[in-house]
Amino acid sequence: MFLRNSWLSAHWAWQSSRSCLVVLALLLLHTSDLEGRKSHQFVWKTGHWGRCIGDCGSGGVQSRVVWCVHSEGWTTHHSNCEQSDRPDSQRSCFKICDWHLELFEWEVSEWHMCVLVPFAHGEVKPRTSECVTAQHGLQHRHVQCVQKLNRTVVSNEICEHFIPQPPMEQACLIPCPRDCVVSQFSSWSVCRRHCGKRLQHRTRSVIAPPLYGGAKCPNLTESRTCNGFISCSHGEEEYTYSLKVGSWSKCRLPHLKEMNMIGRTSMDFSLDSTERSTFKLQVVENDQNFHRFKLHLSSKSLDIEIGYQTRQVRCTRSDGKNVMLSLCVQEAIPLNFQSCVMPKECETSDWSSWSSCSKTCHTGDLSPGFRIRTRNITHIATGAGKECPETEEREACNIGGGRHLHPCPRYSWRTSEWKECDVSLLLEQQDPQHQKPTALCGGGIQVRKVYCAQSTLDETHKLKEVTRPVENKLCLVPAPPSSQLCNIQCPPECRVSSWSAWGPCVLENCHDTQGKKGFKMRERRVIVEPVDTSGEDVSDDFCSEVPSPSGTTGCEVPCGRDCVVTEWSQWSSCSHSCSGKNAEGKQSRTRSILALPGEGGKACPSSQALQEYRSCNDHSCNQVYWETSVWNPCSENTLITSLNATINWNGEATCGMGIQTRKVFCVKNNSGQVPAKRCPESIRPETVRPCLLTCKKDCVVTPFSEWTSCPTVCQHGNSTTMKQSRYRIIIQDAVNGGQECPDTLFEERECENIPLCPAYSWKIHKWGQCVLVPDSIRQGILGVSEPCGHGLQSRVVTCVMESNHSVDIGECLKWVEPMPSLVQECLIPCKDDCTFTPWSKFTSCSSDCGSTRTRRRTLTGRSRKRDKCQNTELYPQVETEQCPCSIFTTKPHGNWSECIISVRKTELQLEARFHGHAKECGEGVRFQALACYDKTGRLVEHSHCNHSGYIEEPCMVPCPFDCKLSDWSAWTPCSSTCGTGVRTRSRWLKEKPYNGGRPCPKLDPKNQVYEAIPCYSECSQYSWETEPWSPCEINSEQNSLHCGEGRQTRKIRCINTPEEGEEETVANRFCNQSEIPLDTQKCTLYCPSECVVSEWGRWTQCPQPCDSNIMQTRTRRLLRSPVHPKTCPEDSQMWPCVLNQNCFHYYYNVTDWSTCQLSKNAICGEGIKNRLLSCVRSDGKTVTMNYCEQLNLEKPAKMIAHCLVECVVNCQLSEWSAWSECSHSCGLSGQMLRTRSVIMQAQGEGRLCPAELTQYRNCAAKPCYSLVLGEWSPCRVEGGQCGDGIQVRNLTCMVHNGSLSAASKQVESSLCGDLPSKESVLLLPCSVPCPGDCHLTEWSEWSSCELTCIDGRSFESTGRQSRSRTFIIQSFENQDSCPEQELETRPCSGGKCYNYVWKASLWQDNERTVWCQRSDGVNVTGGCSIQRQPTTTRHCSPACKKPFSYCTQSGVCGCKRGYTEIMRSDGFLDYCMKIPGLEDKKADVKTNAAKNKPINSKMHDIFKGWSIQPFNPDGKLKIWVYGVSAGGFFIIVSLIFTSYLLCKKPKQQQHSPPQQKCLTLAYDGDVDM
Repeated sequence: MFLRNSWLSAHWAWQSSRSCLVVLALLLLHTSDLEGRKSHQFVWKTGHWGRCIGDCGSGGVQSRVVWCVHSEGWTTHHSNCEQSDRPDSQRSCFKICDWHLELFEWEVSEWHMCVLVPFAHGEVKPRTSECVTAQHGLQHRHVQCVQKLNRTVVSNEICEHFIPQPPMEQACLIPCPRDCVVSQFSSWSVCRRHCGKRLQHRTRSVIAPPLYGGAKCPNLTESRTCNGFISCSHGEEEYTYSLKVGSWSKCRLPHLKEMNMIGRTSMDFSLDSTERSTFKLQVVENDQNFHRFKLHLSSKSLDIEIGYQTRQVRCTRSDGKNVMLSLCVQEAIPLNFQSCVMPKECETSDWSSWSSCSKTCHTGDLSPGFRIRTRNITHIATGAGKECPETEEREACNIGGGRHLHPCPRYSWRTSEWKECDVSLLLEQQDPQHQKPTALCGGGIQVRKVYCAQSTLDETHKLKEVTRPVENKLCLVPAPPSSQLCNIQCPPECRVSSWSAWGPCVLENCHDTQGKKGFKMRERRVIVEPVDTSGEDVSDDFCSEVPSPSGTTGCEVPCGRDCVVTEWSQWSSCSHSCSGKNAEGKQSRTRSILALPGEGGKACPSSQALQEYRSCNDHSCNQVYWETSVWNPCSENTLITSLNATINWNGEATCGMGIQTRKVFCVKNNSGQVPAKRCPESIRPETVRPCLLTCKKDCVVTPFSEWTSCPTVCQHGNSTTMKQSRYRIIIQDAVNGGQECPDTLFEERECENIPLCPAYSWKIHKWGQCVLVPDSIRQGILGVSEPCGHGLQSRVVTCVMESNHSVDIGECLKWVEPMPSLVQECLIPCKDDCTFTPWSKFTSCSSDCGSTRTRRRTLTGRSRKRDKCQNTELYPQVETEQCPCSIFTTKPHGNWSECIISVRKTELQLEARFHGHAKECGEGVRFQALACYDKTGRLVEHSHCNHSGYIEEPCMVPCPFDCKLSDWSAWTPCSSTCGTGVRTRSRWLKEKPYNGGRPCPKLDPKNQVYEAIPCYSECSQYSWETEPWSPCEINSEQNSLHCGEGRQTRKIRCINTPEEGEEETVANRFCNQSEIPLDTQKCTLYCPSECVVSEWGRWTQCPQPCDSNIMQTRTRRLLRSPVHPKTCPEDSQMWPCVLNQNCFHYYYNVTDWSTCQLSKNAICGEGIKNRLLSCVRSDGKTVTMNYCEQLNLEKPAKMIAHCLVECVVNCQLSEWSAWSECSHSCGLSGQMLRTRSVIMQAQGEGRLCPAELTQYRNCAAKPCYSLVLGEWSPCRVEGGQCGDGIQVRNLTCMVHNGSLSAASKQVESSLCGDLPSKESVLLLPCSVPCPGDCHLTEWSEWSSCELTCIDGRSFESTGRQSRSRTFIIQSFENQDSCPEQELETRPCSGGKCYNYVWKASLWQDNERTVWCQRSDGVNVTGGCSIQRQPTTTRHCSPACKKPFSYCTQSGVCGCKRGYTEIMRSDGFLDYCMKIPGLEDKKADVKTNAAKNKPINSKMHDIFKGWSIQPFNPDGKLKIWVYGVSAGGFFIIVSLIFTSYLLCKKPKQQQHSPPQQKCLTLAYDGDVDM
């Protein structure tokens, strides 16, 4: 019951719990389904990254879109996707800007090896044998974008932004595999004359290495046993024995067990021997041989441990086996142990902190700065320890140009204002003795200061007013010019017109009409261009002071019986220009009787009435006029002083108004100044006028520059006092009363707190005791118990200051000479050794250079009694050497230097006026170097000869003298008296140029040079002047009425009428002879009652242009009517206008431009050139300008123009720089140089700049000391015949004079300074092979340079050379231990392409020799294609066993010469049948013997290149033979057919129609068929 209830209870519990479990399971399944659905149905999707935005560089940002999608592809909310897996939507990127082009670049590696296309991606398979010339392949290379500065790899997108990515692969050709090519074997070596088994060998070398997978090189050595075994006779051994020495072991310290070994057996050095050697060790009971010493070199102790090293010694047999040592008989067994210094590496301190970066600001370039850190040496390397590393390390800092730093200051050139233009500098160039005129003008030179200053820009981007100067090297661009040509404007020459006529006398005071004082005036005006003197119509205002003449006047007409007189003539010229006590001006005019009066008529006037006189120029000859001084400079007006300002450097201020004053004087001509009241007050010139006040300019100087830096490195106590300086520059001079410049422009002071170099020195202590190899080691190896022999001893070396205080050794290593040696070899003599006292000092030398000095030592102890020690050849007790010779000789060497001009300080101050005006000629000094030699002819320091190393002597550099001409002469008169002409002036040669002076202009044969200018002479300047005609004289003897025709005369003269001054009579030749007036003429004195007419008037003007159809007329008027009606003579005449007779055309003639004319105070610069105008008549005659002016002809617009005369400026050079360092530190060929630069190039015809701007001088002769390494000695084995040894070479100190041809002489090693510390420079491990050892030969010679070629064309730009060495076997038993043969290749240039072809000899018994030959004729092994190798033997199947048969090259049996083949039906040879009758005939060509008969090899070789070969190598005919045969057959048939047609008879004509024939296929020869 209990069980049942229990079961029911359990069942109910199970049922109830089962439902819960089911519900729970369902919930878990739903949850897992949701999770799975969430995790598997929704995923994140991303878009493409967008453009990089933001700041340039690594501060950019890229974004992309991220969204959540269902697995079916539709987008849902992002919460459905797992947030932890959400991709980033932003990332940092590198924003590329244009300036990044300078920061990044593509880095491209070299192309990798060309790989076959199927295997280009890593697969490696052997190349096939089907290659003919080359195969297609691919080459790959690495391409990546890097930062230029530190080569850091960045994203390729940065570089692709500017330049497309270079290709990473390219097609290529792979040559076919080339096997190793070796030379032919040498001849066999000679067998040694020795009993037993002997070997001989032969070798070959590598000509070309294997390439592109070719076969490796074969063995380069062949060995064989010599023929003829020589048995060893009695007492002669078959083998030889050699003592073989091994290499030294590493240095080690003895172990305690080695020091306590007793009775142990040593290691057996004869490995194959059964013989044992035993020895015993003595117990070491004290520490006297302890090998550790403390050397206190600094605060840290320096441990130097002395240990020992050993080596093996064995006896080897000639067959290579090791045998007992006793078989190698030798007087003394070589030393197997030696003392050594335990290796210890160099120790250094920790690195110091990095120094500050050298680049502390940002510049435009991308170059980085640098910083350094240092460490000190605390322990030097001892023994074979590792040498000390570098103690200074440098690294880049502020990479990328330091853009995060503040900008660096920029520097630019600044200039002061130009100085005033100075003409005297040009005058000094032409003539240094030239006296400076007072008012120079024209071309000159002006200078300014040029200095470098920091560029700082203000807000308006304008340069600040003044900046301090800095070092010129900070300005990287070329400096602006410091001098230039300039021009001072010359004042225009004052040109004035002629004086006008004197005006009327006017009262001084117009209001005082009763006044007696008055004055007359005349005037002239200032003109620039010549003015016309003929006058022109002007306004009436100019004549307001003169009464205007009346327009009408009265006249009288004579009646028929009245006397008739002529009109008054013109007034004659005034007899005087002015009136005085002794002179009075007069003018006259006349008239004459033209007709006599009749009865009752008006009588003629008296003779006095026919003349009139009047006064003229009645003004006094003592004239007065106002004269003025020059205007004074513009000065301040006290009333407007407050308006004035001062000009500053920036030029922004303005200036006020001022006044100018001048003095006015009343001057009387020929008497000087008179009281002012004598001159009319009304025309008194003004004495004050306003002006623009000249601005003041204060002196402007730059601030002082920075003090020059004091030395940062320490200075020795005996060095001179160091100073530092600073300066400032005047950039504007004080002008017009401005503030003056300061006196101090340069300051200097002594440097303070200069560190003094510490005085360190090595302190050397005494050598310690000699330390030997431990007794236990020596006794264990050799059984030697006596402590003697070679060892090492050490000493203490410390670094101390002057106070003897010890410091770290690194200080002495830095400041003092190298550290003295700490260890040296020593010797403890054995009891049987000879012992000596130390060497004495050398005896003193006499003054004679040929003397010697000696030193001595003596035997000590038991050595004095030993006979062997008395042998002075082995143990010398006296040493003798030559005394040093102190006799030296001096010899000059090299050429004299150029003449060096010395400049004194005073001259420098004078030359400072103009930059670059350096002294070029005069007195100087030239140098020649001196060399000092000792008695042996060895070059030594020149201090031994007690001179400075130079000879000096004065010299002279001739000064260049320019061509000198005289001053210009006066201008000649104008060559023409009417119109345009030429005026000339000349200058002649005074001194010819020499020494490179400026050349002369082109001179005429009289050594003169001319200058011409056009001139103009008024045609009225020289004119004919006539007096009035005399009264008409009637011959009274023939005419009683005293009327009618008669003659009258007048006087004629030629006068000169200048612009100023009085007329003067000149010779008639100056006037135009063709226009000379008549001095005699017929006249008529009219009788009473006759008709009287006047003289003919002027002809009327002909029109322009002239026209012959138009007439010109002239008239005369009736003066008196006749009493009786009579006809009066004609009153008019007409004449046609004929060109060049009575009618003329006129035109202007313009001269050429004159040369450029300068002011009299100018030598170059701006000038004026002019041309002149004249009026020319159509018949070529020059006339007055009135004719052309009346026609209003067009004048040229410009008659005066500005021009420029180029200034002659000599080349200006800077001062010489300081002498440079010597080009060689020693020897005879060293030179120093100094340079100068061109400040201003030559202008015009100035002296050109010299081609050489550098001067040289030889340096003082100093001996050259150098360490010379000798040749390596043969390998020396210490104590044995073979094995490990060393090669030694000497290091010798040699002296020479620096030239290549000079012989060197050996001198003391101390003169060469430090010797190399590493023994590897002088010692080289080597080995000497023992008899029987297999060893390598010496390297072969380098092969010729060979290129890799395809079809005869080079595949590579460089070729290859090879050399090899192989092994020599001396015993076959040891051939397994032979080293590998070695091959070396190196690139070379100038190589050739070689071909390799197979060569074969003639067949001999079906055999021949085949070999490979290079195209240059060298027989080689390898290089030729194996597939193309010809056969060396011929085989026939079945074999040729028939009589007289042989195997042909084609592999079939043939018959010999004289026999023919009889073949079977199956094609094989049946037998050979002799051809009858061929004993004296040629063989049948159809036989194989004839087809394959031997050919003369020499003739074959000669003609094989061009002869036709009809047979293939197998004996068959070639295809072209059949083609030629067929062609020949067709040609023969054609010839026969053509001959037939030509020779056939023609058929006779048939009149009857031919009969019909049946058509057949036969050909009857009819051509119409």
